[in-house]
Amino acid sequence: MENVLRKVEELALLHDKIDPKIVKEKNIKLGLRNQDGSGVFVGITSKGQVIGYEKVMAGDGSEKLVSVPGKLYYCGYDVEDLVRGKEEDGRFGFEETIYLLLTGELPDKESLRSFSKELGKRRTIPKEAKNIILNRPAHDDQMCSLHTIVSAMHLFDESPNSTELRDVTRQCIDLIAKLPTIIAYNYQKKLMKKNDRKKLLKPNPRLSTAENFLYLLNSSVPDRFTAELFDTMLIFHAEHGGGNNSTFTTRCVSSSGANTYMAICAGIGSLSGHLHGGANEAVVKMAGDIMRKVKDWDDDEKLLSYLEMILDKKAGDKSGKIYGMGHAVYTLTDPRAVFLEKKGEDLAKMSGREEEFLLYRKIARMAPKLIKEKKGKVVCTNVDFYSGFIYKCMGIPEELFTPIFAMARVSGWSAHRIEEIVQGRIIRPSFYSSLKGMKNYIQIGKR
Repeated sequence: MENVLRKVEELALLHDKIDPKIVKEKNIKLGLRNQDGSGVFVGITSKGQVIGYEKVMAGDGSEKLVSVPGKLYYCGYDVEDLVRGKEEDGRFGFEETIYLLLTGELPDKESLRSFSKELGKRRTIPKEAKNIILNRPAHDDQMCSLHTIVSAMHLFDESPNSTELRDVTRQCIDLIAKLPTIIAYNYQKKLMKKNDRKKLLKPNPRLSTAENFLYLLNSSVPDRFTAELFDTMLIFHAEHGGGNNSTFTTRCVSSSGANTYMAICAGIGSLSGHLHGGANEAVVKMAGDIMRKVKDWDDDEKLLSYLEMILDKKAGDKSGKIYGMGHAVYTLTDPRAVFLEKKGEDLAKMSGREEEFLLYRKIARMAPKLIKEKKGKVVCTNVDFYSGFIYKCMGIPEELFTPIFAMARVSGWSAHRIEEIVQGRIIRPSFYSSLKGMKNYIQIGKR
């Protein structure tokens, strides 16, 4: 087997690399990106809008992109207003956000009450699904476990393959309600020395999504501050436009006529990749490395020197990346990161991690300037920079950071799936061939 693997690897490297000349000559949009890094328009959506640039007219009459402070909109509403609104009302807001993404409209009090009640009723998963969770190998990865159980949920649906709008909407609401329960149960299974279904607490329909997940995870209802902040983080991660990798993947699979379970599993698969959903874990690991290697956190010169070593691939994981910096659209600010920095400081004081938070803040100030000096790129701190730290302060284990991302983003995936089905056209881009010409077949004895 080793010889086969080595041969395939060698041939793949030989034939699958792309000639940069062809890319330039054919104007190929690798990664569906324009040369300036902006995304290629491949669809239209009313769900999420991510703004980091504005087009302005240059002196010669041409248009150019200019960076602006980042903004995120859900169905036309500023996400900062959604958070501000629920805070002023003293309530939880994730359920309102789900309703908005699915319908395109903000609910009135009665509609929100009915919708939240329906989510609460649907949180419980079938006994057979619990058995699948309990009989998984103990070493199973949390994102792979989530993928497995979501895929298995089609077994309990009388019309799993229906793409009728009513059925798809029902399935999406059902999965949005059940993902927090599945994620909490998957982790509880990991902690069990002996399988015991009684240890899997029954979801509480009277609690908000944020409260209920933390209750299932820790066997106790969280304090109000923690629950409200977790609720805000779910809102921030719920949606980010149709172009992010997991949402686009969900739309691609949905466009083929695949069922809801397959489409959502595709989103989970995409999110499991370290270039998409694993960024906050990478930030926490990087910060831990910095804390160990830079003994005096007040010494700005040593900290800056170590960050420079990370960029030069001489320290950290040798990738040359300062994790939590930069974004595909945002360059000046990520509005989610701005909020989390403020709330993170309060949570750090409450959990006795104030010095650790101050180190994060120093890195957030130093890293963009250093990246601009060394690489000529304008970057900002993104949401992943602080989210992992905040989860740690809440006592949430690192291996649940990405599943929690999925728990929030499934609402956005669902909204985009419904939109894709309504629009109804299979996604099928084209690829240029990298071959210089056709080849004549050679009989095996003459090769």
